[in-house]
Amino acid sequence: MTAASGGITKRSLSIAGHRTSISLEAPFWDELGRIARDRGLSVPALVAEIDAGRGAGNLSSALRVYVLEEVGARARA
Repeated sequence: MTAASGGITKRSLSIAGHRTSISLEAPFWDELGRIARDRGLSVPALVAEIDAGRGAGNLSSALRVYVLEEVGARARA
């Protein structure tokens, strides 16, 4: 599957000591990977940071919002 296809990809990650499955469209996984690399983090470490600050909302939604905010900030810079 290519990033351009936008299909849903499910990945299992260890977050805060427990395994969880996250479903995101391929472009969001690609951007999470880029953001993590830019910050010197692994994708699971970045997801753990986002998870810790998300409150009661859905993790997949929180990841999408985070990516959109990061892309928007980069576009404004």
